[in-house]
Amino acid sequence: MTQVAAAAGPGRESLYKTLAPNVQPRFSTILRVMHALGVKLSTIPDRAIHA
Repeated sequence: MTQVAAAAGPGRESLYKTLAPNVQPRFSTILRVMHALGVKLSTIPDRAIHA
């Protein structure tokens, strides 16, 4: 968690609070954490809509 917090920006304690249950973090914070973890977010169109 310390390494993720260092790479994502907020301090370790702030990151724990941000990711706590029933908290609604900013999307930008989630993206920074995902980037720190080496994870990408992608979307795929729902085929049912195009059918």
